[in-house]
Amino acid sequence: MSWRKITMKFPGKCIVCNEKIEKDDVGFWAQGAGVKHEKCAEVKELTCIVCGGPAGCPQCEFRDTCDLEVVSQLCICKRCESEADAFNQYQKAVLKKFRLLNLTA
Repeated sequence: MSWRKITMKFPGKCIVCNEKIEKDDVGFWAQGAGVKHEKCAEVKELTCIVCGGPAGCPQCEFRDTCDLEVVSQLCICKRCESEADAFNQYQKAVLKKFRLLNLTA
């Protein structure tokens, strides 16, 4: 996912802090993910291995003990985790991303 720095043409809601972003403020936008404040863009967040969206690091129950620099980058967001076949979707996403693993699913 590629975040683009933009000047807001319309007000929006930051996906990191849930605060309003005013028209003409500078923020970051990514297709399918939403917008976030320029200051909130500094917050590191993992992407979901299944859907490619934000993994939800700011709301994660492991946030206090998680070191984003050293943890696995194969996280899953709450929305994908709540799906009935979450484990199968996770396996397929990992296999797709790392074909060299040659694992059988």
